[in-house]
Amino acid sequence: MPVSRSNEAAATSGGGHAAPVRAPRRRALRFRGDLAIAIVVLMPSIVAVAIFIYFFIAYTFYVSVVKWPTLLPDYTFVGLKNWINMFQDMRFRIDMRNLALYALGFMTQCIVIGFLLASLLDQKIKSEAVFRTIFIFPFAVSGIVTGVVWRWLMYPSAGLNQLFGLVGLDFLKSKWYTDPTWGILAVTIASAWQFSGYVMALYLAGLRGISHELKEAAAIDGANTWQLYRRIIIPLLAPVTFTAVVLTGMGSIRVFDIPAVLGTGAAFSTDALAFHMFQLTFQSNKMSSGAVIASVMIILAGFLVGPYLASLQLEESQ
Repeated sequence: MPVSRSNEAAATSGGGHAAPVRAPRRRALRFRGDLAIAIVVLMPSIVAVAIFIYFFIAYTFYVSVVKWPTLLPDYTFVGLKNWINMFQDMRFRIDMRNLALYALGFMTQCIVIGFLLASLLDQKIKSEAVFRTIFIFPFAVSGIVTGVVWRWLMYPSAGLNQLFGLVGLDFLKSKWYTDPTWGILAVTIASAWQFSGYVMALYLAGLRGISHELKEAAAIDGANTWQLYRRIIIPLLAPVTFTAVVLTGMGSIRVFDIPAVLGTGAAFSTDALAFHMFQLTFQSNKMSSGAVIASVMIILAGFLVGPYLASLQLEESQ
């Protein structure tokens, strides 16, 4: 019995010293098992993203530097010839001008209108849910339907012009999207009508996230409504504004449906890069030329997405 007790004590003592050694091994094995499961679960998504996004982005850039002027593939390398020809094309230059005007008008309208609507709803008005639904409803309407409706509303001899004539506001009549110089700005009205409600939802969420005590403290310090918004609310909503700028900027670059319904307009006044690319690629079968426009759109989108991702990483690091 003494011998067995000593052996038992030794075994217990040995087990006591071995436990700290086995525990890290068990944790390491468990971590490796969890990592393997995570890799197996995420692998289909990783492969799908790698193929259907990044591979085709790289393929688009590759097609833009080869000779592929017809429906039949031709991978003869021509360097930057397609790019030079595209930047010398008059329609492409007009499209870039239209993009600048469209982005300026669309982003300004969405951000200003969205912020004003959100500020109105943040006042705890009656029937807030009804107004919130009305404001965000256009976002649920497809771009094609929006284009059809606004094409009639902005038709020179009908729609808004006819209404202005009936109420004696003839000075408000306009050529709208048929204007050969500023027609693209009329397109921004239809697009902003559709997207301002979504921007309103972003700002409303940001406003509801601002502490009520902070607003009360500013009021006690003597801040009026203008000072409250200028000094406190607008600076605190800077991340929301940055998100709205990225979203509206991306929408400006890839806009297709409304210009497709309205047409290219007089002298391509309402043309867009995406619609030009569609016609070159799928109607004229000029694959390389279409790839050049698609590559330009990807580069422009990168200038928006890059800073946005950098800001997210900076927030995580802080």
